[in-house]
Amino acid sequence: MSRFSKVRYTSRLRELQIELVKLQRHFIESDDKILIIFEGRDAAGKDGVIKRITEHLSPRETRVVALGKPSNREQSAWYFQRYTAHLPVAGELVLFNRSWYNRAGVERVMGFCTDAEYEEFMGSVVEFEDMLVRSGLKMLKYYLDISRDEQEIRLAARKTNPLKQWKISPIDAQALKYWEAYSQARDEMLSRTHTVASPWAIVHANDKRHTRINIINDILTRLRYRGKSESLPIPDTRYIMPYQLDEPASNRLAP
Repeated sequence: MSRFSKVRYTSRLRELQIELVKLQRHFIESDDKILIIFEGRDAAGKDGVIKRITEHLSPRETRVVALGKPSNREQSAWYFQRYTAHLPVAGELVLFNRSWYNRAGVERVMGFCTDAEYEEFMGSVVEFEDMLVRSGLKMLKYYLDISRDEQEIRLAARKTNPLKQWKISPIDAQALKYWEAYSQARDEMLSRTHTVASPWAIVHANDKRHTRINIINDILTRLRYRGKSESLPIPDTRYIMPYQLDEPASNRLAP
């Protein structure tokens, strides 16, 4: 697969960010509510994608939500309660850097929830998302997948880069140890929560530049807005594609 040169990447990113500004102007005027969920492996590049999406958008109508460990009070509440307070209202774009799918991923793998709590979540999340979509919310869900070798490289880089120290967490040390368990949890989550109303898109995220360009391109392609560029290309299916529920092999997820 060809790599973006820095010049080509910078130029293409600017073109897409101009389109994002057009999109924001449209959904502010139309009172649209947009929610974008980013899930994926540790070090898969969620932060970098979100930074490029929001870089030139209005901070008043754009919010990034990255919740930490729930408090004792939040642990005793309805599971979705801590997330509903952060959902977009009219004219807003909200990006979740991890979301309620924590329960299907890290909580499941690390034993932070019981089997009963997991099954309750998996049995109710589709209905919860259906309600959000019926209320008029536009929701996009992306799962960023990387290879085991790439994850190891990126986690090691965090330890030596002084600007990435805030990204280091105790969970990082477990990511490679529990690789297979995370793969199994990922596969079950995708198969049980991919619906017509709220489908998953799979992103092959080993190449950061292609990941960022293709996710932004996909967002712009899937959402309607005035003044959309007629030259907007179709997202490259080598890097991003709709999740295929009936053909698991075609998703090409890292084992």
